[in-house]
This record gives sequence, C-alpha cells and structure tokens, in this order.
Amino acid sequence: MSLRLADRWLWDFWIVRDRSTYHLFFLQAPRALGDPELRHWNASVGHAVSTDLRTWDLLPDALRPGPAGSWDDYTTWTGSTIRDGDRWVMLYTGTSHAEKGLVQRIGLAESDDLVEWRRHSANPVLEADPRRYETLDLELWHEEAWRDPWFHRDGDSTLYALLTARARVGPPGGRGVIGLARATSPDRWEVLDPIVGPAGHGHLEIPQLLRMGDRWCLLFSAPPLGDGIGRLDPGDPRRFGGTHFLLAHEPLGPFDWETQGVLLADRAETWYGAKLIEGPDGRLVCLAWLNRDSEGRFLGELSDPMNVEVDAVTGPRIIQDP
Repeated sequence: MSLRLADRWLWDFWIVRDRSTYHLFFLQAPRALGDPELRHWNASVGHAVSTDLRTWDLLPDALRPGPAGSWDDYTTWTGSTIRDGDRWVMLYTGTSHAEKGLVQRIGLAESDDLVEWRRHSANPVLEADPRRYETLDLELWHEEAWRDPWFHRDGDSTLYALLTARARVGPPGGRGVIGLARATSPDRWEVLDPIVGPAGHGHLEIPQLLRMGDRWCLLFSAPPLGDGIGRLDPGDPRRFGGTHFLLAHEPLGPFDWETQGVLLADRAETWYGAKLIEGPDGRLVCLAWLNRDSEGRFLGELSDPMNVEVDAVTGPRIIQDP
C-alpha cells in the first residue's frame, strides 16, 4: 500500500497539487477503537505530502472537531480544497453533538500554506435547502445527508460545489442524488437543484468532477444495490460497490444514467472513494482506499497509483490490476 498508518485507519481523501507537491487530506481515526464503525464519530482530517503519489510524509493534522457547543464539535468529515486568489480554501463536512451527529452541514476553512488552517467566521456556509432536498426525518432515513463537498471552478469567478444529498421524494431507500450549489465567493452559496437524480441508491458519495477531452466525468461511490431492489441485470453497474462514473458533454450535465460505468467496484466492495489525478508525468492515475479484505474485514489504507486510460466514448478505465 502507498500509505498505511500503523495506529490509524484512513478512508475518504482528496488531493490538491501545489507545483510539484501533492497534498493529501484524509479522514482518520484510531485503530485502538477496535470497531471500525466507530471511526466515523472519532474522525479528524489528516495531512500528508508527496511528489510521486507513492511515498508520503505526514504533516500535522489539518482539521479536528470544533470547540464544545459549535456546529462542528462532533465530526469533521470529507471535503475538498482549491486555491482562491492568494489563499487556499477547504470545504468540509461537520456535525454537532447537540444534534447527535444527525444533521450534516458544510464549513469553510482557510490557509496560506495548506498546513495551518483556520475556520471561517461565517460557518456553516452551506446547508441543505428543504425545498430541493430531503432534510432530517428519521422515519425515512438515518441522517440528513449533506456532505462530501467537491469544488468545481467554472471560469474565473463562479464556484460550484457537488455534494452527497437526497431527493425530497421517492422510495426512501433510493433517494440518493448529487446535490449542487453555486457561489461567487467560497463563503456565499446558493443551493440549486441536483446535478444527478436518483437511480436506486440510498446515497451517492464522495463526488469528483473532471474534464476528459471533450467530455466531463462525474465520479461517485456507492454500496451495491441489494438483490431485492428490483430486477437487476447481472451486468448492471449498480450491483457493484465502489466507484462509478457518469459522462456528459457539459460540466453541469445533463448526466444520463445510461452512461454509467464502473471505475473500481465489485460485489465485495473491496475499494472505495477512488479519485482520478494527474500524475507527475502528466498521465491520469487512480488512487482509492482499501475498504475490505477477502474475508470482509475493514482495512482503511491508501492504494498506490493505478494507471488509467480514457476512451472518448466509454470513459476512464484502469489498465493495471489494483
């Protein structure tokens, strides 16, 4: 593995490049917890750097839960990072003890050097709009899903965020969508309608949007759909857990579910949260975190980069065994 922490599990991550240095931000939690399901409620955002995406040097943690009584005093979860003028900004997911971690909101942190981060005074900067998205209703779902923000810059001024969210209507187990918000500055946001509608998943996690030639590729990760949800063809991508993609000719779609493909997924949900990144030699590579071993045990490690080729019609494909 490219990065295995002896004392901590590692899972969702994002990478930003500053000249020749890659900055890896990742969720982490102590292995001493014993039960990996407890990691979600004991998470912080770790930080490491590399020049080759294989050998990583750990730096001080980027972000931990906020002070008692704050909106993010329980968890700090997945986000993304982008340069904004002479500073770096990070959108991240937070929850509070007061709400038992059930309501997810988005906060903003700023940095001059990608190492020391300060929370923005306007936090939280982005919340689910009940006119467009499902909000907390424990009779429908176990949480209010509004997390995993992915920055996308359109031109010089307009920023978008893609998010894990849920539709207001439909079967409760199949309302997962990719939410969308627009901003003219990282602390001022307008919530828009979903960029991707539901297709049977409870949630579509950890989105990433990137350009591939004259098309746009939207990555997301999701567990496999159960055999009891409709009649799925054996080759239906929704039967596989891991990272999938949709294709469109414009960055904001429309993304048609007919274009769905599998980047790194299987029935065992071996890998999760894959990202596509331009490597040091300019070629596209894939990194993912290792979710389960052959016996179903949680692992929480980061992969080495995997080579990727892009077909103009069918999209990205990993061309080496993970």
